[in-house]
Amino acid sequence: ANAQGGTFVTPLPMQTNQADSQSLPSINNLIHQPQNGASTNHYSSFNPAALGAQISHPPSASPGTDPGHMQQQQQQAYPQPAMQPQQQAGQLPDQQQQQYQQQQHEQRIHHQHQGSVTRVTKGKYSLGDFDILRTLGTGSFGRVHLVQSKHNQRFYAIKVLKKAQVVKMKQVEHTNDERRMLSDVKHPFLITLWGTFQDWRNLYMVMDFVEGGELFSLLRKSGRFPNPVAKFYAAEATLALEYLHSKNIIYRDLKPENLLLDRHGHLKITDFGFAKRVPDKTWTLCGTPDYLAPEVVSNKGYNKSVDWWSLGILIYEMLCGYTPFWDSGSPMRIYENILKG
Repeated sequence: ANAQGGTFVTPLPMQTNQADSQSLPSINNLIHQPQNGASTNHYSSFNPAALGAQISHPPSASPGTDPGHMQQQQQQAYPQPAMQPQQQAGQLPDQQQQQYQQQQHEQRIHHQHQGSVTRVTKGKYSLGDFDILRTLGTGSFGRVHLVQSKHNQRFYAIKVLKKAQVVKMKQVEHTNDERRMLSDVKHPFLITLWGTFQDWRNLYMVMDFVEGGELFSLLRKSGRFPNPVAKFYAAEATLALEYLHSKNIIYRDLKPENLLLDRHGHLKITDFGFAKRVPDKTWTLCGTPDYLAPEVVSNKGYNKSVDWWSLGILIYEMLCGYTPFWDSGSPMRIYENILKG
């Protein structure tokens, strides 16, 4: 999820063990410098915090709230659970302890009255736990809202998926895979799923609010990245993929649109709909045509190595501004180019 529009804000200071003693150029200077000089820049000259200053968009905070302070609290509290129940078991009288513990193992049924309609929500959380601030984006299955928790005042992105549309578009497996994968992973460069719940109409996924938007938008605005910037993002994507592969998960959809930028300019990989746990090989044709490996296109069976192929395409795109096998015609032309090499 990402915010659209807004004003630029100053990012939080970097930790002293990162680069606080260096005199680092801004992302604007790096992006707009001549490409023939980019290779002479040392990798450490890239400051992700400077990038955050260019692309971060603050949420529409309620009066008296400080988005920067909220983000700082979230960084300090990580990786503790983001949302706390209204009342903890230890705060209840002794005679209520057993009853409380039993309730925690049952599904929570929360009635929300919206006009004359009563909605029943199943899960640990409900819409009543959040204030909806604005809509961040819309898609084929639903939309993403910026919300603020009523329990800890932090900001999150809630993906709202319409059940009827998910079924109609035959995306039930896609949606379930995304939820399962996100529930099973935790890494600094992967989006965090804090919880899920549902009602009779929608599915809800509570995730990180990532202020900076998509890497795709920054790349299109910049044309292409100089070497230090491309190296930086390639390194973070590599670490994320290595983590997923250590859990026998193939991501299968690495592309700039699925890479979000936080307020410090660091990556977070999102959209796990095509991710799959594969200890050996799989044969499913899925992903985005420009980034598919030859073995995926030829349907010969493939393993985790296809993610490294996609990373190579991503690096090429960051440095050149376009993918190597792109064709303005049909996807079949792209597949032909991939197989030809």
